[in-house]
Amino acid sequence: MSNDSWLTEFPQLERAQLVEIRKTLDGGYRAFSREYGDSIEAFFDPLLAFLIWFEKLLLATPWWLVIVVLAAIAYVASRSWKLSFGVVVSFVLIGIFGMWDNTMRTMSIILVSTLVAIVIGIPMGIAMARSDRVQRIVTPMLDVMQTMPAFVYLIPVVMLLGIGKIPGVIAVVIYAVPPVIRLTNLGIRLVDEEVLEAATAYGASPMQRLLGVQIPLAMPNIMAGINQTIMMALAMVVIASMIGVKGLGQPVLKSITNQYFTLGLLNGLAIVALAIIFDRISQSYARRSQQHLGGTSK
Repeated sequence: MSNDSWLTEFPQLERAQLVEIRKTLDGGYRAFSREYGDSIEAFFDPLLAFLIWFEKLLLATPWWLVIVVLAAIAYVASRSWKLSFGVVVSFVLIGIFGMWDNTMRTMSIILVSTLVAIVIGIPMGIAMARSDRVQRIVTPMLDVMQTMPAFVYLIPVVMLLGIGKIPGVIAVVIYAVPPVIRLTNLGIRLVDEEVLEAATAYGASPMQRLLGVQIPLAMPNIMAGINQTIMMALAMVVIASMIGVKGLGQPVLKSITNQYFTLGLLNGLAIVALAIIFDRISQSYARRSQQHLGGTSK
């Protein structure tokens, strides 16, 4: 065989092999989905029940009560009347423009997704901080999760669980959990060794050092990670609407497909308002916790 013929045939052989590999992987995943899909779906039933309950709670609560509670949370976190007033104005405008129900649906899935991300992320970050080996294993996985296009997350999740709320939550969590893992790991590793040695000298156990020293001192970094997780979860709202997640993302998707400029603009601004409110509340709380640890008060 001449060199020229080898060069012309090699790409064809390579493509054929790649096609065969893709078919094998696709067939294996489909078989896995048929075999274990129902069991995996049943595993997430409690999360689905909680998400539905929380969404119904937000929708059934009077609008003025929701605004009062959110304004109170903003004030407790920031001690700023300006932020509380901004929360009130933002949600009143959301209601006036007819986006209240979709905003409550979006808040429910964002808050539940953030809660799941925190439950997964903080223990994982702690494990990474306590073990270099765990960090070496987890860090490449986080790199892949943060660089993979968001649409790609939807493919295996939809094939496994179909469309609906739970696939949306899973996709949002996968996309949004890396910051809280990374910053929890960073915050705990930045705790001064002398402080830990002093705690050990006073007879603190490893668990007491973790809960009483490391986590409190790492709280500003952990809160920064939670802040970034919330922002990334909000960024995933529109993409998650493609698999049936109701909320502000669906009108934005509808406006893209039907060229409804005003509809997309208003719902997009509502998402921006949520992002700014959550960002200011979490950042203000992180600053206040840092000031408290530094022995100052605002």
